[in-house]
Amino acid sequence: MYRIGIDVGGTNSDAAIIDINKIDTPSRGVLATCKTPTTSHVTLGIKEAVEKVLLESKVDRSKVLNVAIGTTHFVNAVVENDARRLSKVAVIRLCGPYTKKIPPFCDFPYALRNIIEGPHYYLDGGLEIDGREIATLDPAQIKRTADEIVSQGIQYVAIVGVFSALDHQGIHEEKCKTVLQEYYPSLSVVCSHSIGGPGLLPRENATILNASILAFARKTIKGFRLAMSKLDLSCPLYLTQNDGTLTDAAVAAELPIKTFASGPTNSLMGAAFLQGLDLGDKKMADKQFVVVDIGGTTTDICALLPNGFPRQAPNFVEVAGVRTAFSMPEVFSIGLGGGSRVRQSAEHGGKVTVGPDSVALRLTTDAMVFGGDVMTSTDVVVASGAAANIGQAEKVKHISAELIGAAKADIKRQLERAIDNMKVSSAPVSMLLVGGGSIILTDDLDLDGVEECLRPPHHDSANAVGAAIAKVAGEIDVIEVLAGRDEDAAVEAAKQAAIKAAISNGADESTVQIVEIKKIPLQYVTNKATRFVMKAVGNLKVRDSTVVNGAAASSNGVSSSDIGEDFEAIGEEEVKKAEITKLAKGSLAKPALDVDLTQYRPRVEDGIWYISPVDVEMIASGAGVLGTGGGGSSYLMALYTQNLLRESGAAGKIRVMRPEDLKDSDICVFGAGYGAPSVSDERISSGTDVFTAIDAVNTILGIEDFDAIVTDEIGGGNGLVTMPTSAKYDRPIVDCDLMGRAYPTLEHGTPYVYGFPVLPVATADCKGNCSVTLTAESNKKVESLIRNTCIEMGNSTGTAGRPLEGKIIKKYTVTNTISQAWYLGRAVHLARQTKLDFIEAIASITPVKSLYTGKIVDVTRDVSRGYTVGKVVIAPLSADEEEGTTTTTTTTTSHTSTTPVTEKRHLVIPFQNEYLSAAYVDNEKAEGPEQVICTVPDLISILGQDGEALGSPELRYGLKVRVIGLPAHPLWTSTPEGLRVGGPEFFGLNTEFKAIGEYQKPRSVIDEFDTVVGKGK
Repeated sequence: MYRIGIDVGGTNSDAAIIDINKIDTPSRGVLATCKTPTTSHVTLGIKEAVEKVLLESKVDRSKVLNVAIGTTHFVNAVVENDARRLSKVAVIRLCGPYTKKIPPFCDFPYALRNIIEGPHYYLDGGLEIDGREIATLDPAQIKRTADEIVSQGIQYVAIVGVFSALDHQGIHEEKCKTVLQEYYPSLSVVCSHSIGGPGLLPRENATILNASILAFARKTIKGFRLAMSKLDLSCPLYLTQNDGTLTDAAVAAELPIKTFASGPTNSLMGAAFLQGLDLGDKKMADKQFVVVDIGGTTTDICALLPNGFPRQAPNFVEVAGVRTAFSMPEVFSIGLGGGSRVRQSAEHGGKVTVGPDSVALRLTTDAMVFGGDVMTSTDVVVASGAAANIGQAEKVKHISAELIGAAKADIKRQLERAIDNMKVSSAPVSMLLVGGGSIILTDDLDLDGVEECLRPPHHDSANAVGAAIAKVAGEIDVIEVLAGRDEDAAVEAAKQAAIKAAISNGADESTVQIVEIKKIPLQYVTNKATRFVMKAVGNLKVRDSTVVNGAAASSNGVSSSDIGEDFEAIGEEEVKKAEITKLAKGSLAKPALDVDLTQYRPRVEDGIWYISPVDVEMIASGAGVLGTGGGGSSYLMALYTQNLLRESGAAGKIRVMRPEDLKDSDICVFGAGYGAPSVSDERISSGTDVFTAIDAVNTILGIEDFDAIVTDEIGGGNGLVTMPTSAKYDRPIVDCDLMGRAYPTLEHGTPYVYGFPVLPVATADCKGNCSVTLTAESNKKVESLIRNTCIEMGNSTGTAGRPLEGKIIKKYTVTNTISQAWYLGRAVHLARQTKLDFIEAIASITPVKSLYTGKIVDVTRDVSRGYTVGKVVIAPLSADEEEGTTTTTTTTTSHTSTTPVTEKRHLVIPFQNEYLSAAYVDNEKAEGPEQVICTVPDLISILGQDGEALGSPELRYGLKVRVIGLPAHPLWTSTPEGLRVGGPEFFGLNTEFKAIGEYQKPRSVIDEFDTVVGKGK
C-alpha cells in the first residue's frame, strides 16, 4: 500500500512515494523522490513529477491509497491580483443594526478591492456575547437580497454573522445559506464560521477571499483529478492544509483558503517524520525542535510543538495586504538561500554580507561555479571544499579564505538570529535541516543555542514526504458561556466535537487523539465567556473499498465524465501571463505608504487642524503607544474614520482646535466607547451608540447646542472616537484628553479626580436603547452601575458624561495629546521609512526614557473582574542579538540622551490591561528583590521591532521588544488626589511612586503648521 505526496513550490515541484508498510524501517518507507521545475501549467507539472516517482518505484498503481498535494496556486492568484482567477463577491452580514461603521472590503488594498468587491448587505441576525439573538433571521429579507445579488450577475456570496462562533446550532449563517441556495441553487455560498474564529473583520476578509477563488479552486482541483486519471490513478485525492493535515479534494474546492500556506508546514511535518520523531523511542516532549528549510532564495523556520504540529501564527495574518483570521503556521523567513548573492563592501573594513537578494532560478547560469560572474553562497561553499561535486570547483579557487570565512560567519549569524526568533523557550534546540539549499550550512558551522543539527534522509524532498504522510484533523473554534455551567463538562464536550469532526473528515477512529486545547477567557465580560479551540488528529483511514481491482470506490476519484474532457485544455489559461491589474497603490488602512512623510505637512489653517487619512494613521499609532498596553486596538476606529474621510463627505469637518482657544463658557461634550474589546471587535458598532449617549445627556440637561468635543482617553481605540463625532456634529475636537494615556475605569478622568461631576452619564447601544445614571454615592459606584448596564446591552456600548465648561477643560485636562499621538506616530513611521532608530526618533519630540531592550521569556495572564491581569518577564539580549539593536539608553528630556548602558538583569512588568510598573529582577522567574524603575501614573509602553506598541493581549514568548517610559502629567503626579486614583496604591502595588523624568507639555501640531488664510473658524 502506497501514498504519494506532491508539493508545488514557486521554483520546483517535489514528489515522493511511500510504502506505508515500511515506515518503521530506516528509509521510513520512502521508495522514490523527484524534483521538477514548476511551470505555469501546474497540472502538467504535477503529472510529470508523479509519473517519475511511479516509474522509479515500479509500484502497482492500483495499490496507491491516495495522492496528497500541497500547492501555493490559490494564494498566488490573490497575491498577484489576478483578475482572471478571482470572482466578485457579495457580502451578507447578519448583524441587525450593528457593524455599519466599517463596511466590508474597507481595508482591502485598492487593487484587490477593485477586482473582487461586490455589493454588501446588512440583514437581521447575529448573536450577542451571551448567546441572545441581536435580531431574528428574516427569510423574506434574505430572498429580496438574493434577487438583488443575482440581478447584478454575481454568483459568489460570503455570509458573516456576528458571533458566529457562538452559533452552534447553525440558526443564522447555515440557515441563511440554505434559504439562499434553495431560492437560487446557482449561488455559491461560504459561511464565515467555517473559515475563522472571533474577530469579525479578519474573519470576514478571509471568507471573502475564499469565495473569490472558489471558481478557480474548483477548476484547478478538477485539473488535478484529470492528471491522476491520465496516470491511471483511481485513488482518492487530498490537499494539504495550512496546519499540516489533509482535506478531501471536494472540501478543498469549497475551502481553498485553508490550503494557502501548506508548503512550509509540509516541510516541517516531513522533516519530523524522516527523522523518526513520531516513533515511540524518540519522544518530542523533552526537547525543543525547529525545522530550517533552506531553499534557493529564502530560508523558512518553523517551530515544532510537542504535539508534532507547527506553532500557529498569533492573532491575525496578512495575505496580499489583507488582514485575515484563519489557522496559519508561524513561519519566520529570511533572505538566505543557495542562490544568495555574496558581497564585500569597499567600506566598513571590507564587510562581507550574504543576501538578502538571490539569483534564484538563474543559479545554474549566473553563479561562478557554473561559469557565471555572480558570487553566491553556493560558490562560497564549493570554494571551501564542502561541496566539490557541485559545478566546476576550479572556477571559484580565487575566492580568498578570508572572504569564505566572513561569508560563512554571516550565514551562521543570520541563521542563529532566525532560529532564536522561533524558539518557544530559552532552552537549546534541536534543528532539523532540510531543503535543497541546506548545503550552505556546512558541517563546521556550529550554531549557538542549537544543541544538535539533524539532516534527515531525503531532506531535499521533505515537503513532498510531509504531504504523503499528512494526517487528518478535526478542529473547532467556538465561544462557550460558562457561567452556571460545569467547565470540565464543557471542555469535554468540545473535545468530543473535535474528535467527531476528525472522524467525519476521514480519520481512523482508533488513532484519533486531542493534540491541542486552548481556553481563552474574554476580557471585560462577567459571564465567563471563553473561547475554546480544540484540535483532534488521526491517521487517514484505509478503507477496504478504496482500491478494488484498480477501480475507484470513492467519490474523490475521477468520474467518467471528467475523463472525457480534454486534459490539455485544463490550465491552458495558466500558461498565459496573468494580467496584473494596475490601480492605485496602497489601501484605506495604510495611506502613509504612498506619502513621503519627510515632506508631509498636515493641513492647519487659521488655528484649525483639518484631519486627513494620513493624520489618522499617525494618531492611531501614537495612541497605541499612549495606551500603555490597554485601551483596545485603534485599528477599527482608524478604519472607521478613514472611511468617513474617503467616502462620507467628512473631509473638512473632522478638525482639531487649541485648548487655549476655548472660551471659558464654551460647552464641551464627551463621548467614548465602553465595554469589552473582544465584543467590539466582533459586534462592531454602527457609530450611533456614542451619538445617542451624547444626545441623551444634552437633552436631560437642556443643552441645545455645544461648542467642542473632548476625548475621554487618548490611549488605544478611544483616542480616535471623537473624530466621527466631530464629523457628525460639525464641531471641533479640543487638542486634549482626560487621562493623557489609557486607564481602566471611568473614574480615572482628571476632572473627576479633582471633584468635578461626571453625572449624568448615558450608556447606549445601536438598537435604540439608552440608560442614564443620574445620581450615585461615588465615582466608583458610577463605574459599577454603568458596567452592569453595559453587560445588559451586550458588553459594548457608547457612553457620555456631563459636558463641562471651557474653563475646566483648560485647567483640568492633559493638553495637546492628540498632537502628541500624531508626533509619536509620525516618529515611528518616519523611522521605519528612513531606517532610523525609532526610540531616538521618539526622543526627538517628547521626553522619553528607554527602560529596557530585550526578549520576552515569560508571560502569565488571567482574567479577573473582567480585566486581563498578569505579568511579562523580559530578558536581556545576547551580544550577538544586540548587533543592530540600540541598547538600553536613558533620555530624560527632548533632544538629549545619556551614554547607552546595557542592563544584564531581567525586567518584570505586571499589568491590569495597562502596564503598571517595571522592575529589575535577577532571573526570569521574577524571584527575589525587585528594583522598581517606573510605575503608574508614568506611562510604560512595550514596542515591537517595527516600533508599534504591543497591547497586553499581544505579548508572547520570543518577541524582541523595547520598553519605554514617558512622564505623566502633573495632574497625576503632583497632588495627593492624582496619585490616589492614578498611582500605585490604586492598583494594589506595594511601591512608592518616583517620577522617571520631568513632564514637558507636548508640542502642538497647530502651532507648528498653522497657516493664516483668513477663513476664520
